[in-house]
Amino acid sequence: MSPRLGYRSLRHGRVSLPDHAYLLTAISAYRRPLFRNVDAARNVSRCMHDSSCWGDASLLCWVLMPDHWHGLVQMGSRDSLSTVMNRFKSLTARRLHCTQAGLVWDRGFHDRAVRAEEDVRAIARYIVGNPIRAGLVSNVLDYPYWDCVWL
Repeated sequence: MSPRLGYRSLRHGRVSLPDHAYLLTAISAYRRPLFRNVDAARNVSRCMHDSSCWGDASLLCWVLMPDHWHGLVQMGSRDSLSTVMNRFKSLTARRLHCTQAGLVWDRGFHDRAVRAEEDVRAIARYIVGNPIRAGLVSNVLDYPYWDCVWL
């Protein structure tokens, strides 16, 4: 499969529903571990708390891994998923261009709508558990690049 076809398939069937929660993933360009760099990780983490990054959407939970980001976002009524993710990637990339050269994020993003019967808090626990599953830490409290509205 060509890279263009893969990117196109990510967008196929994408729907942005107001007031709906989505599990989102953005990957660093070329899967480089940009966020092993403490300054880069801190700069991106600061963006998570910047309300201008999310528009009328709400960031419920997130974790920044060395080469990707996961977030749980509750959509607002105005912006689409693509608008929210483009804004997030643009703002974080601008902040990083002070310390990093080249592309920050890969094209596109992965999204999965949270179904009504799913436990949103269980999804949040799954997200913040990523550093443990990746072997980066043995306790999530030892990993500095995450946050969740329920904690």
